[in-house]
Amino acid sequence: MTIDRRKEFKPGDIYEDCSFHPVLCTYINDGDEIGGISLIDASYPRACSLSGCAVIKLSIEDVIAAHSDWPAYLARRKEEFAAEQDS
Repeated sequence: MTIDRRKEFKPGDIYEDCSFHPVLCTYINDGDEIGGISLIDASYPRACSLSGCAVIKLSIEDVIAAHSDWPAYLARRKEEFAAEQDS
C-alpha cells in the first residue's frame, strides 16, 4: 500500500529536501513532487519526490541552526541519516 504523503505538507511549510537543505514549500503537485526555495542559499526550484526522498518537516529552530552553521548542520544531518538507514 502506498502512503499519500501530500497530506502531510502544504505550501508555507518548511521541509528538508534530499540534499538536507531547509526549504520553504511553494508547491505540491498532483503527482509526487514537493518543491520550493532553499532557506540556505535561495536556490530554486528545489524539488523532491514525496515517496522516493526522505523529506521531513522542519521547525524554525532547525532552520536557524542550519543557517547559523551550515557545514556543522549538514555534517550532523548526514550522520543522523546514515544512522537511520543502518537501523
